[in-house]
Amino acid sequence: MLKNKSALITGSLGGIGFATAKALAALGCDITLNGFAAPEVIAARLAELHALGVRARYHGADLRQPVQIADLIQTTQHTHGGLDILVNNAVVRYFGAVENFAPDHWDEALAVNLSAPFHTIRLALPGMKEKGWGRIVNMASIYGMFATVNRVDYITTKTALIGLTRAVALEVARTGITCNAICPGTVLTPAIDWRLRQEMQRDGTSFEQAEESFLAVRQPSRKFVKDENVAGLIAFLCGPHGEDINGSALPIDGAWTAGRG
Repeated sequence: MLKNKSALITGSLGGIGFATAKALAALGCDITLNGFAAPEVIAARLAELHALGVRARYHGADLRQPVQIADLIQTTQHTHGGLDILVNNAVVRYFGAVENFAPDHWDEALAVNLSAPFHTIRLALPGMKEKGWGRIVNMASIYGMFATVNRVDYITTKTALIGLTRAVALEVARTGITCNAICPGTVLTPAIDWRLRQEMQRDGTSFEQAEESFLAVRQPSRKFVKDENVAGLIAFLCGPHGEDINGSALPIDGAWTAGRG
């Protein structure tokens, strides 16, 4: 379905990012991975993609640095003969009340979560327009749709990322390119797994009890969103049946946003 296409996924050495890489590779798409990990982890990820019969490479661009972002896009285009699919998945997040929030953490979140997608999109668009085809997917969050406490960097950047998505979608509406945002609910990331295990030690509960308590105030499904399901939604948007979906912010959250009026 995506044979002879190439995709760049930022923040793609684990979690939703690597699940997306596998989903696109399974459809025949060549892949560029990006992110930070030990060399043996990177090698293992590339080997897993190569086993699916596609070309795969890694670029270690630091997305806080626009000059490295430019090299990432240029290298991907040169290596794969263009860039057809761009998934902006990389993220940093910190916790704290606004008055206690470290300014350097704020600046880093703006750089990685918002400015990096702006730069990747602006640099990828000319090549996509020349081909008359492209798919851009920005990884937002249900916290781009409503707020919570002590997450000012994440909420601000994810909300703005949805705005960026809409602005780009209108500009490319007649070009064969689409730009959409995905808004996952709670995924069982390593950070959340650590939080649950901390609660287990603090309260003397089982992992299942900590999980139930954590999800009770979030997703009505009482289940974590699966990485592979988010990846499947992205793959759908990049396929032939996604061509009329443009400028959308699509929740995948076990009905969390449905209950917020």
